[in-house]
Amino acid sequence: MTSIIALYPGTFDPFHNGHLDIARRALALFDQLVIGVYDLPDKHLLFTHEERIALIEQCLHEISADGRVRVMGYSGLTVNFARSIGAKVLVRGLRNSVDFDFELQMAQTNHWLAEDIEYVCLFANAPNHFLSATLIRQISALGGDVSGLVPPVVAQALARKHGHVPPLPPISPRKLRKRAGE
Repeated sequence: MTSIIALYPGTFDPFHNGHLDIARRALALFDQLVIGVYDLPDKHLLFTHEERIALIEQCLHEISADGRVRVMGYSGLTVNFARSIGAKVLVRGLRNSVDFDFELQMAQTNHWLAEDIEYVCLFANAPNHFLSATLIRQISALGGDVSGLVPPVVAQALARKHGHVPPLPPISPRKLRKRAGE
């Protein structure tokens, strides 16, 4: 029996609870799931390609313990990357009608480029249907609490990026002298 590999491609800047939900649900449908992190989208990024990959790996640690989930960076056409990893399915999430219009266009284009790869859309679940990486970046940049919208490791990374991490308490001169061996 052939194993079905699904590719969930995206920018994931940052990876949020909606992305995590789609990944979990896709893993329930397919034998293997590759989260493909696109390297150079035509948009302003907060996290580097390497940072996005590392954050997603940390977020998926729990569900990837059995080796069925991999996080990989890529560039170029998504369908070419899908073929290179043996994926037969592209998975995408849908939040609203705007997403539908965009994903319909992408599905038709990808089908024209690669008829052998199916395009599957999963609807966002109610707690995540309003989430967008852009919105999360904006809230975080303005000092808002995004901890309920993203996995904890992403919330910490966003706080560090935006300088919202409380500074470490100052070390007293006495402790500094003690450390120096005085």
